[in-house]
Amino acid sequence: MKILAIDIGTGTQDILLFDTETQVENCLQMVMPSPTVLVARQIRDATARGETVLLTGTMMGGGPCHWAANDHLRAGHRVFATPSAARTFNDDLAQVEQTGIIVVSEDQTARLRAARRIEMRDLDLAALARAWASFGVALEFDALAVAVFDHGDAPPGYSDRRFRFEFLAERLRAARHPTAFAFMREDIPPRSTRMQAVAASASEISVPLLVMDTAPAAILGAREDDRVRAHRDAIVANIGNFHTLAFRFSDDAITGVFEHHTGELTAERLERFIEQLADGTLTYDAVFDSQGHGALLLDARVQPLDFLAVVGPRRAMLARSRYRPYWATPYGDMMLAGCFGLVRAFAALNANAAEEIARALDAARAVS
Repeated sequence: MKILAIDIGTGTQDILLFDTETQVENCLQMVMPSPTVLVARQIRDATARGETVLLTGTMMGGGPCHWAANDHLRAGHRVFATPSAARTFNDDLAQVEQTGIIVVSEDQTARLRAARRIEMRDLDLAALARAWASFGVALEFDALAVAVFDHGDAPPGYSDRRFRFEFLAERLRAARHPTAFAFMREDIPPRSTRMQAVAASASEISVPLLVMDTAPAAILGAREDDRVRAHRDAIVANIGNFHTLAFRFSDDAITGVFEHHTGELTAERLERFIEQLADGTLTYDAVFDSQGHGALLLDARVQPLDFLAVVGPRRAMLARSRYRPYWATPYGDMMLAGCFGLVRAFAALNANAAEEIARALDAARAVS
């Protein structure tokens, strides 16, 4: 069985073609610029050329592409966007237009012939197929698993940080495991509009599709590391380029969580939040009021901070922590933690594939 796992972050998209008939270390993989970075590059090129920009396609990850669009406007150039593309920047299109972006219908785009057209999408399977083909490999897979960060469609005037964290809390109260944030195509919540956009981009693909939130996928993948697996009581953190999330595990179940913006954190603040997560004193307000998303303790009992595992491209933030964090490297590759989490989540949600996937992963563990 082949699973194409794609973990789409702010800086990179990490790609694994997992094959149960191939040794894990020999499965094909790529770490490439994220879709939002690629769109940002196109917008900045248009800025340098003084071109009008027309954004088409669908909702995708923001960050770099949003910053590039704002810079394009500040340079005195125009940005048009279709409604589906404009929702990348805000689900409330009135808020988008207040920034200077002109929202136009699909029909109106025909009149913008001179504009530089830039297609927005998180999932571009055609581009991946071309990359594989350049090495003589056909991109064939039996299932597709994609991780994206989804704020959700917050009501007008409601904090998207609060809205997202309420969803995290709701999912954890239902199931205290990272797979609570994984959904098969038909089960994606309506509020998860970015996940829905990924599914729409894969509408012509008939194989099973799983979509998962990025940080839980990375943490689930980190737990494939043998040393992490050996600790049923632990804190596991994913320090991403844009967001940081930490789960507290007690007897292998999630009993606490906080999520923050990495750029708003210092090493000292992050370490303090981790300490408070362990000792049961971390509050929602402490995180939210410092521009994070929030915190939740499902069990406030003190838990010794004996083992802290960290993944993510910004993990060096804790390099000097007195808790001596362990750099989790599932199957020898930290950058593919999210992809391995996606594979494990697919096994959890598809009983018919679980044994085959587990056998392939366990075979790799036996020789590591």
